[in-house]
Amino acid sequence: MTDLSELDRGAAPGAADPVKVLLHRHRELCERAVDPLEIAAGLEAHGITDRTAARFRHRDVFSLAEELYARVPRGADTAADASAAPAREGDRRRSVAVLLLPLLPGTLCAAALIALARTHGQNRLYAAAAGVVAVALALRAALRRGPLALPDALASRSATGSWICWLLVYAVLGDGLLRTAVAGGPDGLPDGTAGGDWPVALAPLLALTLAVAPATWTAGLFLTHARRKLAASRGLEDFAASVRPVLLGAVALFLGALAALVALCAPFLDAGPVSPAVLALGVLLFVARLLTVHGFTHAPRVILMLTAVAQVLAPATVFAARLPGCAALGAPVEALTAASGPSAVPVLTCGAGALTLLVHASRTLARASAHLRPEQAR
Repeated sequence: MTDLSELDRGAAPGAADPVKVLLHRHRELCERAVDPLEIAAGLEAHGITDRTAARFRHRDVFSLAEELYARVPRGADTAADASAAPAREGDRRRSVAVLLLPLLPGTLCAAALIALARTHGQNRLYAAAAGVVAVALALRAALRRGPLALPDALASRSATGSWICWLLVYAVLGDGLLRTAVAGGPDGLPDGTAGGDWPVALAPLLALTLAVAPATWTAGLFLTHARRKLAASRGLEDFAASVRPVLLGAVALFLGALAALVALCAPFLDAGPVSPAVLALGVLLFVARLLTVHGFTHAPRVILMLTAVAQVLAPATVFAARLPGCAALGAPVEALTAASGPSAVPVLTCGAGALTLLVHASRTLARASAHLRPEQAR
């Protein structure tokens, strides 16, 4: 973080060239930047505001960034132009991969469900295991490229995979377990069907894997429009005010796509209509991923952890209520289930988590510094 008191001294009226002091401090940022916008975002990340820019005789951070960008010598421009054509061709190949890879998880999940429907006994178990592995590998591949890919510097800090797995497992098994637990069961293990002792819901899993594609494309649209807003803005507050509607629009677009996918999947799997629980979980995962890829890893990790723990505790309290003298433990969950059904638990937990992260994202992703490339954030 830049020492603003030292910057103030460098910007004092007696300084011959106050901008030169700033350029010296942030030379690496200025040399790496591909345009003045990245310099402006980097300056904001280092605590420089429009008020600080005024001390450097500029009206805002963007104007200051333009001067810094103009002052940095760029002798490598000719060499960069010479390699522009191969780079563009490589970009096209990457664009095709980014466009098609997000379709892979949903396709493999649909194939796995078809295999489950046509197998029995031990072969059914093998088909389920193969399907889980295939979908997991496809998700890994799809989320390692494109706008939802984590930079290498953030991969070790996110640590949300285990909590996401818990949430997905609950989406498949949780409602059936809770309904059966309230009724006094279960009397057996899940058999992969919706009519067994422990009912299984496969429609949410299919809808969420299919939703990887619209999530990736919507995130790409958000990033593109945010960059355009950054280019058109002439101040940090102006950018923040203009990018918030873009974020909300992206979330609304993804929510509409997910609702359509749930409605399409439900009839093929003999499931009910659009489930609010799946929509809440989908938005929670989408906003958490958006925050994480922009470098804000703490809030998604905490919210996903709390949501998963709350969902696990719901059926746990019902089972604990069977112990002597502990009947009161399960009363809240049993009352909620009786009033609104077992899906009320994921609706409340995922909905609260999604809303919390969305409010947090409307503040953090409205910063210009949130849209720096990873190497520019250093």
